[in-house]
Amino acid sequence: MNYISTRGAGIGERHTFSDILLTGLAQDGGLYLPAQYPQVSDDELARWRTLSYAELAFEVLAKFCDDIPADDLRELTRRTYRADVYCNVRPGEQAADITPLTQLGVENGAPLALLALSNGPTLAFKDMAMQLLGNLFEYALARHGQTLNILGATSGDTGSAAEYAMRGKAGVSVFMLSPHRKMSAFQTAQMYSLQEPNIVNIAIEGVFDDCQDIVKAVSNDHAFKAKHHIGTVNSINWARVVAQVVYYFKGYFAATRSNDERVSFTVPSGNFGNVCAGHIARMMGLPIEKLVVATNENDVLDEFFRTGVYRVRGAAQTYHTSSPSMDISKASNFERFVFDLLGRDPARVLQLFREVEQKGGFDLAASGDFARVRQFGFVSGSSNHTDRLAAIRDVFERYGLMIDTHTADGLKVAREHLEPGVPMIVLETAQPLKFGETIREALGREPERPAAFAGLEALPQRFDVLPAEATCVKDFIAAHTGL
Repeated sequence: MNYISTRGAGIGERHTFSDILLTGLAQDGGLYLPAQYPQVSDDELARWRTLSYAELAFEVLAKFCDDIPADDLRELTRRTYRADVYCNVRPGEQAADITPLTQLGVENGAPLALLALSNGPTLAFKDMAMQLLGNLFEYALARHGQTLNILGATSGDTGSAAEYAMRGKAGVSVFMLSPHRKMSAFQTAQMYSLQEPNIVNIAIEGVFDDCQDIVKAVSNDHAFKAKHHIGTVNSINWARVVAQVVYYFKGYFAATRSNDERVSFTVPSGNFGNVCAGHIARMMGLPIEKLVVATNENDVLDEFFRTGVYRVRGAAQTYHTSSPSMDISKASNFERFVFDLLGRDPARVLQLFREVEQKGGFDLAASGDFARVRQFGFVSGSSNHTDRLAAIRDVFERYGLMIDTHTADGLKVAREHLEPGVPMIVLETAQPLKFGETIREALGREPERPAAFAGLEALPQRFDVLPAEATCVKDFIAAHTGL
């Protein structure tokens, strides 16, 4: 398996999975993708249908990580996807399945279901990939005698998932940027209460996109990156995305009886990493009918899939909403899909994303390329605070299930794209506990809280506040490396 950049670097060269594992952006500022997507045969689909999550993860990842010895990779997936790691289920439920599928009912002739992805250590879907990434990093660093300083940005869930996955890992330190005072109280406490010396939280005076821009700026300073051994866990890291491909296969098998059936997935999306994994699964041959992109009031992605116009917003135009993990106006993973949409033409990708930097966006509405969006299965919709309150109430009253705000956005948009006879699977993103204020507003009651998280918000918190300037963050990292 060879990897290339969306902007051309690596074409004609050899880059293995291990080569790009510890890096973020490619040297030319692009994102890594396989030179060709591996294909899944009918026989493989049939064989994979009965596998455990750990076994399925091995089979999927082996197609992308052929430079890691099979026995080592199998041990890594077995160590990662264990019931004792993914056991933070709601009170009264059992952890019989790492990613259980909950059938809600049939609406407008379509079976509607939720794929639970939030049973991990931080109660968010990011754990599904991040726990594997922690083990992969530790394995790779030990194998080559290296150390790594991870620089990440979070709008809420990525940060805690990364920190819980990396805390105590040999050879790894984490510098996590988050928007100061713009996460939920629970999300903030999850991150800032960690006391491990290899975990460093930096609150940036700005919005998530400022944090993300700083990570990219540091990644593009190749001399600094090399000197301080900088890596990333954001979804610009290919390993994060490919690990998420696994649960699309698992969800498909749970919702169907045979491989002749097709399903659709709805994905609450801000940075495009989660739904990008669905795109990759579809490109591999998984029978996906539609990939429904659900946004909140920050509807950059919905606008593109409706109109062909990709228009990023500045901090002043980025709304602070009750589904804060999607308060993103510059989808960093979107470039991977655009690369495929444009027939894998790196020169055109480079041109378009230079327009993003210079003009704040690009317009494909008049080109034949935008007409191809539907060929890739993509449709979209948006949701607002009133919509998500209504969805939370409806699911609780109709099905007795409490859902978080982002999943509510997904459910609202999913219902706009139901197709009779085609199962619709909404990817759950987090447990309601993480967004207690909105749950109380919607239902007039407290969200359920696993015992392990009792009193979390009262724990001492440790973090530093910095301005939204890359130079300040680089100075801070230089002063704190070697922790």
